[in-house]
Amino acid sequence: MSEHLAESLRPWLQQPAAARIAHLQAPRWIGTQAARNALDLLQACLDRAPALRTRGVMLIGPYANGKSMIAERFAIMDRRRAETERNARRVVLVQTREGSGLVNFYAGILAALEAPLIRTRDTAAKAEQLDHLLRQLKPRVIVFDEFHNCLRGRNRDIEAIFAVLRRFGRDYDLSPVLVGELTIFDHIMVTAEMASRFQLAPVPRWSYDEAYLSLLDSLEGALPLAKSSGLSDEPMARLIFELSEGLIGETVAIVTAAAVAAVRSGAEHISRNSLRDLGYIPLSQRRQTVIREALA
Repeated sequence: MSEHLAESLRPWLQQPAAARIAHLQAPRWIGTQAARNALDLLQACLDRAPALRTRGVMLIGPYANGKSMIAERFAIMDRRRAETERNARRVVLVQTREGSGLVNFYAGILAALEAPLIRTRDTAAKAEQLDHLLRQLKPRVIVFDEFHNCLRGRNRDIEAIFAVLRRFGRDYDLSPVLVGELTIFDHIMVTAEMASRFQLAPVPRWSYDEAYLSLLDSLEGALPLAKSSGLSDEPMARLIFELSEGLIGETVAIVTAAAVAAVRSGAEHISRNSLRDLGYIPLSQRRQTVIREALA
């Protein structure tokens, strides 16, 4: 009955429903080809020779398509290496703060480095503190998740941030990784000088093809349900794809919600009817007027 499951997942069928649901809802790494390609590019930034003009990576794709998970995976891999080798971490993962300007930009990096808080609006003081920490810690890669957050201000503020990124490469041998939406690509490609400093790691929206069906097979093998659901079979796969709109984050959310419902109901498998019963609204439709009015 459990042949559809990965062997390591089969013992989970003996666990109480609450434990299985907690396992289903936990974040999980999905090693798609795009994710593996992106990790290879990020690793190359760590393995490169020292340089005065470092190159970075743009990790670009639509919302809810796994970019942040790739960035976090990369940082976790470095942390584990550092713990094993009893060495310093080489990757800094920054959650880019909302708002434009160098003050917010520096503050996000300092927070990632767990630096003590100094005068809030003093840009020069923050720059000096950051320079001191970079000289001391000597990281090799700095990853800016949601980098598009700092590209919504004045052109001179954006250019100042790009100037800092260039200086990081020259002064500290740092490779920047910019994670986020298409607006990052548009800003970088404005000039050939900036475009030459970044390689593209695309995380595109999925097409309905064999790769997507394989993704559904992988998901089914990771869900501790006693019965097979046939997620990659037509028309089940087509329904999941339409609801998810080709976004991996949405695909995982839909399948997870349906699996949790299957455990709670005792059905132990996902069906087209149970998917429809979720009442799942595709991302592009959630802002429609009719839906908004129904919430008023």
